[in-house]
Amino acid sequence: MEFIDNGIVLRIGKFRETDLWVRLLTHNHGIVTAFAFGGSRSRRRFSGCLDSYNYITARIASSKNGQFINLQETTLLEQFQTLRTNFKRQGMAANCIRFVEALGVTPDDSEKIFLLTKSMLRLLNDAETVMAMLPILFRLRIVAEQGYLLDPKCCARCGKELEGNSVFLVSEGYFTCASCKPSGTMGLLASRQTRDILDNIQEYSPEYWALENVDSGIFRELGRIIDAHILYHVGLEWNDGSFRHGFA
Repeated sequence: MEFIDNGIVLRIGKFRETDLWVRLLTHNHGIVTAFAFGGSRSRRRFSGCLDSYNYITARIASSKNGQFINLQETTLLEQFQTLRTNFKRQGMAANCIRFVEALGVTPDDSEKIFLLTKSMLRLLNDAETVMAMLPILFRLRIVAEQGYLLDPKCCARCGKELEGNSVFLVSEGYFTCASCKPSGTMGLLASRQTRDILDNIQEYSPEYWALENVDSGIFRELGRIIDAHILYHVGLEWNDGSFRHGFA
């Protein structure tokens, strides 16, 4: 097997004195981990490419025995310079990348998730200001792309259009009118503004999210609902510096 694909460098590690392993999110093949023999010193084959978050073209081939894959050569397409020096934004990018890794990306999902991840990195690199909530909002956009959509417009029980404040039922994973909430079930308050933002996030790429003049209370609502939605559907939660499986 041999192929050429564009990719984003997610993670790099050393396994021998001059050799590296490189994890890529590729445009067409999902997440791929390949060995770059001589990667820590080869300027001809990997010049300037093997740093986290670089956008590259890579030629990848199976080893002779077919047990692993090798990174043959790379070409740098884009380097997000701000992320190399702004440690706060670098941390936000790392949080987003860790979620993508924990969730997993198959070849069927790879194009859309690759483009969203590149969009997120470009936003973190280029935007004058970036909201601290970006990683949480990015998680929702990624799981929505994998089919775990929220419907913030209609009550899941009566079917009517939601108006004013509604309730997100944590154990069911959907919204209801306040009057349709079953007695004794756990629900999270969701204002109209929160539902409008959820709809916007699921439809558009990060650079087009409409999040001006959003107060901290709305962001708290968003964070609670998104975290509960992701835990319910894919079983992942942020815990002690990494994404771990809770209940699914």
